Amino acid sequence: MPLDPARTAATLVDDHAHLRDLVPFARDHGAADLDGAYAIQAAFVERLLPLKGPRVGYKIGLTSLRMQQMCSIDHPVAGVVLADRLAKSGAQWRLSSLKRLGIEFEICVRLGRALAPRAGAWTLDDVAGAVGAVCPAFEVIDDRNSPYPLDMLSLVADNAWNEGIVQGEYVSKWPDLAAARGVVELNGAVIDQGHGRDVLGHPFEPLRWLANHLSARGETLHAGEIVSTGSLVTTRFPKAGEQYRFTVEGVGSVEIGFRS
Repeated sequence: MPLDPARTAATLVDDHAHLRDLVPFARDHGAADLDGAYAIQAAFVERLLPLKGPRVGYKIGLTSLRMQQMCSIDHPVAGVVLADRLAKSGAQWRLSSLKRLGIEFEICVRLGRALAPRAGAWTLDDVAGAVGAVCPAFEVIDDRNSPYPLDMLSLVADNAWNEGIVQGEYVSKWPDLAAARGVVELNGAVIDQGHGRDVLGHPFEPLRWLANHLSARGETLHAGEIVSTGSLVTTRFPKAGEQYRFTVEGVGSVEIGFRS
């Protein structure tokens, strides 16, 4: 089948509306490589704009070794975050609203200035200087019972599975984020932990990757946009009645709860 991003995007909207399982589809729909998968993603996001509001930023996935091993993909992927998918700490999520809801545990940044396309690559110092604030965050995803190891092109085409970003309070001063410990609690008990260095060595490294990824496509990261930089630990698939807290030491905490 020749690549037709608009047609595939229409199918994706319908699949999500009816909570269908994800069956690897990108190659069958003509996406032979990442460029084709991102073309489908762009068309999918365009169809979501009237439903979910304007773009407010991006998510970056598969930035830690643990997540790459879980998904058998060895490099990051990006998706678009829309306005209706932002929530504050304490959000209560209905598990039945998605096919198979997962949560990831991330450091989110908010840009203080834009990172526009340019001839040279953005450096770590460049992007660090563009960050205005950081916070702990959950990313809510829906893997729609996707088979593992993942089909990378289908993951990318499906907007990297983003369904929400639950944000803690942003702070304009922060410690060394590479050394910062992230602690996951379930119903008050610690169940996992990681460090900022677990995402490509520093949470700003995924941001650098994204800035260069977008620059190569002639796209800008705008001041005020948020970027969730990838999970410090592996994805959890919560159950009804569970309450999670994620704390990034020296930054703050964020909470999310689940009901059926």
